Amino acid sequence: MPMPTWLWDACRALSAVSKTSILKLCTSLRETSTMLNLKQCFPTLYQHVKCPTRGDKTLDKVYSNVNHGYRALQLPHLGQSDHMSLFLVPAYIPLRKRAPTILKSVKIWPEGAIHQLQDCFERTNWDIFDRSDLEEHTAAVLCYINHCTDTVTVNKSIRFYPNQKPWMNGEVQCLLRERNRAFRSGEVQLYSVARANLKRGIRRAKLDYRQRIEDNLRSNNIRQMWQGIQHITNYKPNLGAVDGDPLLAEELNLFFARFEKEPPETPVLQPPAHRGPSFTVEEHEVRQVLRMVNPRKAAGPDGITGKVLKGCADQLARVFTKIFNKSLHQSIVPPCLKSSTIVPLPKKSTISSLNDYRPVALTPIIMKCFEKLVRRHIISCLPSTFDNYQFAYRANRSTEDAITTTLHAALSHLEQPGNYVRLLFVDFSSAFNTILPHRLVSKLETIGLSNSTCLWVLDFLSERSQRVRVGSHVSTALSLNTGSPQGCVLSPLLYALYTYDCTAIYSSNKIIKFADDTTVVGLISGGDESAYRDEVERLCVWCGENNLALNTAKTKELVVDYREKKADIQPLYINGERVERVAEFRFLGVTIDQGMTWSANTTALVKKAQQRIYFLRLLKKNNLSERLLVSFYRGSIESILTYCICAWFSSCTARERKVLQKVITTAQRIIGHPLPPLEELYGSRCLRKANNILQDPSHPGYSLFALLPSGRRYRNIKSRTNRLKNSFYPRAVAFLNAVTR
Repeated sequence: MPMPTWLWDACRALSAVSKTSILKLCTSLRETSTMLNLKQCFPTLYQHVKCPTRGDKTLDKVYSNVNHGYRALQLPHLGQSDHMSLFLVPAYIPLRKRAPTILKSVKIWPEGAIHQLQDCFERTNWDIFDRSDLEEHTAAVLCYINHCTDTVTVNKSIRFYPNQKPWMNGEVQCLLRERNRAFRSGEVQLYSVARANLKRGIRRAKLDYRQRIEDNLRSNNIRQMWQGIQHITNYKPNLGAVDGDPLLAEELNLFFARFEKEPPETPVLQPPAHRGPSFTVEEHEVRQVLRMVNPRKAAGPDGITGKVLKGCADQLARVFTKIFNKSLHQSIVPPCLKSSTIVPLPKKSTISSLNDYRPVALTPIIMKCFEKLVRRHIISCLPSTFDNYQFAYRANRSTEDAITTTLHAALSHLEQPGNYVRLLFVDFSSAFNTILPHRLVSKLETIGLSNSTCLWVLDFLSERSQRVRVGSHVSTALSLNTGSPQGCVLSPLLYALYTYDCTAIYSSNKIIKFADDTTVVGLISGGDESAYRDEVERLCVWCGENNLALNTAKTKELVVDYREKKADIQPLYINGERVERVAEFRFLGVTIDQGMTWSANTTALVKKAQQRIYFLRLLKKNNLSERLLVSFYRGSIESILTYCICAWFSSCTARERKVLQKVITTAQRIIGHPLPPLEELYGSRCLRKANNILQDPSHPGYSLFALLPSGRRYRNIKSRTNRLKNSFYPRAVAFLNAVTR
């Protein structure tokens, strides 16, 4: 029997409205209508009546959107009815109770434990651990440090309950139990008193918790302050580590190692005779980097925590200086220091394939300290003009610089009639995991690094032991010779060095890089796209030679064309696959569209900022101080509205600026304290960015700031259209000239 239209419309409307609420539908059907089943039309509904309701047939049915939500009990019929009565008993468990408790094992540091450890290491004769074999020497030192740490600390299991309020303390829990006992006793007066006492106790607990948050702000304990704010606002952190079984751990380990390639039989690097000796590190440098360790950083496979290294930096600096210098002299990294434990983090809430996990490597913290020293040395050896269009991992560079450089190149080219621009946003598959060590060290030698440093980097990336940890399950170890682990200090710099020769060969093209985000800017004149297409083809060849996998499915192209008579622009193909052409693209966090307008970007910013306004209202409701509310606004709302503001604000329409300013006005009304307007923030950010560029002659935009013969003012950038005039560089020149008046 077909479902009546009115019933279909009613069920569909209720299902759409009640996605997160409990929905119950009761139906009573005649014997001739038993073929009508709502489950067939709405698969998300569940039928709970299992017993017969008239004779031996079940004519009365109850549906809900909760599986196993109710249990139907058969009762006698009412009056002269021939249908049995039904009593529905809730059988579902609330979500709060379904969430499992979390049991964690933590290391408790008794009072004075760190001083005992310092005294122990101070009295230790580290020379007894010295071995000719570097691996044995390092492993013996690490094992001894772990043994001493276990002696002065206590392992304790702590149980975390779901939905436990941060202000819940022992006093409130005691009052809650008294209230429950009074309720079960049935005495109205006793229950009334217990309930009033519980309310007063909750108010006192909330007041004490708010006071602790404000004390953390006054004492500059920013981490504790923000944790308290997250608890008050019920802020949900990012997706954490996943639980699974041993089979999933093994599958992920093989999946993360899918780019593995056999090393060449003969090393590519030949030690030249003119290279000098290896560099060395000083004890004060090691001590300094140990003191800068974050004590909350997760320990690596060696088990040594950041608290030990930071607290005992003076005592451990000498022994680790000796190990580091021996490693640099021999160009060998001990295997125990380059082993890693991969913790897969979900990229999204719903996992559909192994590619939805992001591999994050936990490496020994002491190795991170060693890498910082090596990174400092490598950066000091690089020329100041090295790869000016790589904006990541460099001082005084950011995503804002990459965006403004791209926009200025495009808008300047569009000043001439008949020109248009093609922007290709390239996506790589697991870029860090595809680095070929032998090809990398060949490039390092070409750049000018010493032979010993190149050999050290080669050993650092070769024969790395990798395991995957999923919950309490750990996979077997794999030895890798390809890629650099995500989570290593050196990995971003090594990738930037690996791709330094990925540059444009035609003057009409630019390749803008920010880490592995690569953008090809094709400046097309007279409809001639040969240089642009050849550039893309050469990029594909370069990627193949360097083992970088182009993800054509995620690679997008955006065409900016203001011509009145637009010709049919032919699509672009990469490796035989057509590149999708889009009307807008989110480029390094900023939405750019094919008209170079900022309505989509403004809408996205306002939407995200409005969500944070809700949290600001919650904090105000909890009577937090004005100073704390302003701090939350600047860290959570103003930071959103001003992200890369130099690139887009001056090109926004008056209406878009008004919508953005309305968010600030709303926050100002909630806080009750004046806040700087967006126009003022834009001016100060532009002026600061311009001054930073003037102090960096290697910046791609440095040449745009040319002093006039007077030496006091800068030459204005010529612009025919308001598009270019309102972009960052012309506006920055105007701000600098306004200051010099």
